[in-house]
Amino acid sequence: MALRDILVHVDNLPSCERRIEAAAAVAAQYQAHLTGLFVRTFPRMPQFVRAQFGPELIALQQRYADEAAAQAEALFERKVAGAGINHGWRTDQADPFEVVALHARYADLTVVGQQDPDSDEDLPLADHLVFDTGRPVIVIPHAGTFTAPFETVVVAWNGSREATRAVNDAVPLLQRAKKVTVVAVNPVGGRTGHGDVPGADICLHLARHGIKAEAQTRSGDDVGVELMACVADDRADLLVMGAYGRSRVREVVLGGATRYVLDHTAVPVLMSH
Repeated sequence: MALRDILVHVDNLPSCERRIEAAAAVAAQYQAHLTGLFVRTFPRMPQFVRAQFGPELIALQQRYADEAAAQAEALFERKVAGAGINHGWRTDQADPFEVVALHARYADLTVVGQQDPDSDEDLPLADHLVFDTGRPVIVIPHAGTFTAPFETVVVAWNGSREATRAVNDAVPLLQRAKKVTVVAVNPVGGRTGHGDVPGADICLHLARHGIKAEAQTRSGDDVGVELMACVADDRADLLVMGAYGRSRVREVVLGGATRYVLDHTAVPVLMSH
């Protein structure tokens, strides 16, 4: 699949600037069209406050939303001005999860931010998009500096449907990487696992797409910790993984590789489900 249409979620948080820069860099690399999407939201207020102030409050909230949208658009235009790419701007006013998911279904790739635990305004968009869109999502950490193209990539492989989908979605990015490591954590052989040699079959498949990948195995009690360790050891600038191999509720409650990576990653992560 060629990357021709990229969507980036734009908001008014400090981390958004780096998110737009990363999305613009990927769009420039593939000469893709980049669309910035801002979702207008109203500040939450008690119902008795709304009832007391009526139309005046609604008008105030609308003005607040319009000003926030204008600030976000100005940031987006400033960041993509020198990227040499075709770009567009969209705004909508509804539930943010539904709006971003709707627009993401018509893009080859969606770029969102990692949820910042210290911000009450940040949203866990990645959790919803990987389930609701059928499209790959790149999550940009809320702190750090990131560049594209992604030259060193770690691919998390466990032979699952989700991992298969993520690898397929990442092929355009992997084809331009200088180093690709396919890592299997605690691999299990056999037909329902990784085959006779863990990682060998998927590396052969990638080779037929012109991607030179090296297989690696790791063992440990926590898959997410091992994935992050591999990223650190390789000094990777992108992690590719299938998201939520078990139910999202179980991962949130009990923990899991997806949840750990979303909470702790310091590099962009491409996720698919």
